[in-house]
Amino acid sequence: MSKIIYTHTDEAPMLATYSFLPIVEAFASTAGVEVETRDISLAGRIIAVFGDYLTPEQAAGDALAELGQLAKAPEANIIKLPNISASIPQLKAAIAELQGQGYALPDYPDNPSSDEETAVRSRYDKIKGSAVNPVLREGNSDRRAPLSVKNYARQNPHSMGDWSGDSKTNVATMGENDFRANEKSVVIDKAGTIEIQLVREDGSVKVLKKAFPVLAGEVIDGTIMRAAALDEFLTAQVARAKEEGVLFSAHLKATMMKVSDPIIFGHVVKAYFAELFDTYGKQLAAAGVSPNNGLAAILSGLDDLPTDVREGVQALITKGLADGPALAMVDSDKGITSLNVPSDIIVDASMPAMIRSSGHMWGPDGKEADTLAVLPDSSYAGIYQVVIDDCRVNGAYDPTTMGTVPNVGLMAQAAEEYGSHDKTFEIQEAGTVQIVDEAGTVLIEHTVSEGDIWRACQTKDAPIRDWVKLAVTRARASQTPAVFWLDETRAHDTNLIAKVTEYLKDHDTDGLDLRILSPVDATAFTIERIRKGEDTISVSGNVLRDYLTDLFPILELGTSAKMLSVVPLMNGGGLFETGAGGSAPKHVQQLVKENHLRWDSLGEFLALAVSFEHLATTTGNARAQVLADTLDRATGTFLLENKSPRRSVGDLDNRGSHYFLARYWAEELAKQTADVELAAAFSAIAAELSSNEEAIVGELAAVQGSAVDLGGYYRPDSAKAAAVMRPSETLNKVIATLG
Repeated sequence: MSKIIYTHTDEAPMLATYSFLPIVEAFASTAGVEVETRDISLAGRIIAVFGDYLTPEQAAGDALAELGQLAKAPEANIIKLPNISASIPQLKAAIAELQGQGYALPDYPDNPSSDEETAVRSRYDKIKGSAVNPVLREGNSDRRAPLSVKNYARQNPHSMGDWSGDSKTNVATMGENDFRANEKSVVIDKAGTIEIQLVREDGSVKVLKKAFPVLAGEVIDGTIMRAAALDEFLTAQVARAKEEGVLFSAHLKATMMKVSDPIIFGHVVKAYFAELFDTYGKQLAAAGVSPNNGLAAILSGLDDLPTDVREGVQALITKGLADGPALAMVDSDKGITSLNVPSDIIVDASMPAMIRSSGHMWGPDGKEADTLAVLPDSSYAGIYQVVIDDCRVNGAYDPTTMGTVPNVGLMAQAAEEYGSHDKTFEIQEAGTVQIVDEAGTVLIEHTVSEGDIWRACQTKDAPIRDWVKLAVTRARASQTPAVFWLDETRAHDTNLIAKVTEYLKDHDTDGLDLRILSPVDATAFTIERIRKGEDTISVSGNVLRDYLTDLFPILELGTSAKMLSVVPLMNGGGLFETGAGGSAPKHVQQLVKENHLRWDSLGEFLALAVSFEHLATTTGNARAQVLADTLDRATGTFLLENKSPRRSVGDLDNRGSHYFLARYWAEELAKQTADVELAAAFSAIAAELSSNEEAIVGELAAVQGSAVDLGGYYRPDSAKAAAVMRPSETLNKVIATLG
């Protein structure tokens, strides 16, 4: 039997699955396709890792590890929904919820004081941040806006704020003494092992990471962000924002860069609240309160401090907010600043949203204002400054005419920075960090001081070859210029340019427009074409893949959730991703408060269609191809009929959008001619769904307006969640007839 694995993840995408998955299972069954789920949610991953602490009934297998192995198999067909890349505050909240549900999990030890606590911390650290994607992404990324989605955006343009030539919004970045400036890179000659060590000033050696394997042709990088330079830079930016009268905002990736960026975030918090940490830094540290977890963690940790210290801290926080530049806010009404939690402002989502909104973010007064966007590391900060400068001169982009920017992303096998977590260190003492091979040869080294952040990255050769092949394939298929975003002045990129130049010789590139440009130049080239309505494929590394597949889709479509994201796995399988989940928490909050879920499942519709298509191609299942073709047409109708979820209670929400998708899909199946038997089977279903529209829509609308109990945020009660997400008995009965 043909099989699709559907992931059970977190927040709004997970809740939407309770509504949509029964429809998928019913339709898929008519083609002999079995749909199975695997729980890779944050809560599920915690339970899987701590099974020895739980009862046999509570323990669960490691679904993520299972899928990681499946991703290497030719038969893999995985639909992957957005999941939480947990910051420490999110991880602690999930642990507390599970403990409240009766799971005897250990607390997260901030400062381990025993071997057991160190082991517990190590287990939890494997769960936090981007723990899922590196495991599943055994292929490179092919991400683009389907024509139906692009046409809909042109006919129904989203709002774009006006830009002023006088806008004071800018990007601030270091440019020296940061990761980009200090990067060194080597290509491994032959397979072997390498080790990372710290040579102390007295000559003694501390192993930071024990010997691990490397392959011939693999690119290894090492780099450092110097803490003293970072602090000097951040202090200057706080003063600059105050002087220029703009909002101060820091844009990092504390979820994916789960070791380095929370540390950098902590430096930002200390720079903004300098007097607070000058006065009470030692007391806060002694109480286990870390600025890396944000202002909210500081405030919640005050109960453990003496009264005079607690009052002094509160006073200096108030003073810091009053004396410093106005902070960009996450929620002005609730007083939630952008420094409250490290995972609230994520650069790939926050920067395009700011650009789309006239270069504005929300201030403490509840009004939009120009912003100083602080991106400490200069590796990719320049792309945003180019777009901002362009908008200042030429105004906002026009969604009705602008071109599109598909992306081919190098991400297989934890490529580049996103694979650096286990090789990133906050240096505890001065010395020299070295990468050495098994013969003791020093490949890369940096002098370091206490507090510096040092990291190494790996990029295997096979994914690079596959990435080049995929770029050529996409360029030829779409007859679109393709630009490799690589900077010859950056050490890592220099090695990749040599490989790209060599591997392009393996392909027929006649008639193709293939270029290699630095990220800044590539941005300028791409946005010039965008304004002409011309398309350009961006071919980029892992972090830029993340940034660009939010930047351009948010400007083109209003959201990145409407992108088609295909990962052709290197061993022949397929991974189909369903869009970004950055807005998922707010959607859950609205559902709990008002029983209205405005999460848009369009990404799932797109992913499911190509999943069926892949299944048909790899297994010869003709009916799977019929399901793919009809779902694609149904999605087009869904967009044209404007059945996406709306914002307000009483309007169509996620559950209603699923009804209309099911109806249009059934109607397409009923009238297709490739499989007469299948058409006959769906004729009655289509008629039932159509004739019962008033009843179904009425039942879905009737439940809205009141609070609901899901039984949990990170691990809802399944029965409660299903009842909330499937409130139409009429729809449920029609779908059940297919089963």
